[in-house]
Amino acid sequence: MGESVSQSSLLAWYAESKRDLPWRHTRDAWKILLSEILLQQTQVSRGIGYWLKLVERFPTPHSMANSDVEEVLHLWQGAGYYSRARRLHALAVDVCMPKAKGGFDGKLPRKSTELRTLPGVGPYTAAAVASIAHGESIACVDGNIRRVMARQNRLRNPQPLEVERWAQSILFEDDAGSWNQALMELGATVCTPKRPLCSTCPVSSSCQGLENPLDYPQPKKIKKKRMDLQCALLLDSNGLPHLVQRNQSGILAGMWGPFMAEKIDTEGLHPLGQIKHSLSHRDIFVEVWTGSCQHGIEPSTVPLSALDQKILALGGL
Repeated sequence: MGESVSQSSLLAWYAESKRDLPWRHTRDAWKILLSEILLQQTQVSRGIGYWLKLVERFPTPHSMANSDVEEVLHLWQGAGYYSRARRLHALAVDVCMPKAKGGFDGKLPRKSTELRTLPGVGPYTAAAVASIAHGESIACVDGNIRRVMARQNRLRNPQPLEVERWAQSILFEDDAGSWNQALMELGATVCTPKRPLCSTCPVSSSCQGLENPLDYPQPKKIKKKRMDLQCALLLDSNGLPHLVQRNQSGILAGMWGPFMAEKIDTEGLHPLGQIKHSLSHRDIFVEVWTGSCQHGIEPSTVPLSALDQKILALGGL
């Protein structure tokens, strides 16, 4: 499948050019796991702050397992995709169970196959943690690596198994953790989707897609669904909002916010405006109505989603 990527060139580039990210200064598997789960759907620049808060409050699986899931959600608020936080808490609980009951006595398993048995841990996360923290010779496959692979081999739509085989075939087994990070770093900072920096790429000599990199891979077409909701922003005499906890399923599961539904009873309420909130696969439009209530809640005491924070801001909170 084309000329092999130069391991020495890529590793030398990574050693000199890698971003100084806090989780790259530790071999603690738990802290590395936190970073990987955060970065699944949160940009690195935003993820740093969340990671620092999580590590400070939950330095070990035990510290998270002994907390309430709502506290994890509170620290996670604004990062989106809150199911990650709920699964992370469930993971900590599972890890801290005794081995006799199927747990790991409070220590993350070292092998990728065992890591994959934990809630929210898929093949990529398991491979990343096992290779970076423990040096397991296993390749990672994420969107960045898929893009590098597609351009190196001039493939418009490489299938998951093709990408996995390619990544494993070029793996630098003596230091799989650094190699996986180097390949991902290349995709994140040089071999980018729209403006690849081919002139500074350390492995451009083996790239078959060098002349027209934007043709590889073909972008995935995402059809966004529209969701229309109505919300009742009720305030008490002190200006505090009435907040309710969401159901434990759905896009905002477990978070708090003003009552929201596809249709609400607007009798006695006044229209306040509309909020648009975009997620990766849907655009949410919320028609906000306001009125009064007996007792409100201080918003800072409960976990709020970014959407709910927008709604409160519309009401001057």
